[in-house]
Amino acid sequence: MIRAVVFDIDNTLTDFMKMKKAAVDAAVEGMIDCGLPGAKDALVQEVFDVYWKEGIEDQKIFDKILKAKLGRVDYKILAGGILAYRRAKNGAMTLYPRVNQTLMELLKMGIGRTVISDAPKLEVWLRIVGLGLHHYFDEIITSEDFGVKKPDPKPYRRALEVLGTGPEETLMVGDWPERDIRGAKGVGMRTAWAKYGDTFGTKESGAEFELDDIHQVVELVRRENAAATAGA
Repeated sequence: MIRAVVFDIDNTLTDFMKMKKAAVDAAVEGMIDCGLPGAKDALVQEVFDVYWKEGIEDQKIFDKILKAKLGRVDYKILAGGILAYRRAKNGAMTLYPRVNQTLMELLKMGIGRTVISDAPKLEVWLRIVGLGLHHYFDEIITSEDFGVKKPDPKPYRRALEVLGTGPEETLMVGDWPERDIRGAKGVGMRTAWAKYGDTFGTKESGAEFELDDIHQVVELVRRENAAATAGA
């Protein structure tokens, strides 16, 4: 029986990398316009190289790029990048198709819901509220709560406390096998890989289920719960 679902947010509920690519592209153009030397494509690649090294949520990314390129932070160029990034981010942050429908159906079914994310807590709430998902989640869990990131067991155990369910009754849905799936399996949760959000070319997710569409979560829960009821 599945009584609750835990969601990752980026590349699971939101098309995060689509937004990130559009925002970085705009930020680099904004910095070039304010005087940053270099070719756009090479600068975009430099930004992502730092992201992959320091973390995709690095809040000082453009400071680091400017220090590497200029030896200092030029605040005119920094302002150009930040403003362009924010404008593009707000316009490009979108949900995957049928996310609202999926969450509404789970709500009607009485299935508990929460989010585990490695992003800063305010950033996660800004995404959730900005995309109109705040009616589906009362509490979320982030890396800031414990000072550790997935797959550490602490956020998963906290999710179980929030939901009031056992691990065998709780399904984790996420796009990153090494973090989302491994962390959930480590505490005994059931797992579903958001294959549609994969950005790593993953061949084997290690998850119990694989999803080509977020709405398949609803079908999965109904099927598993019907089988559990029939076998009771």
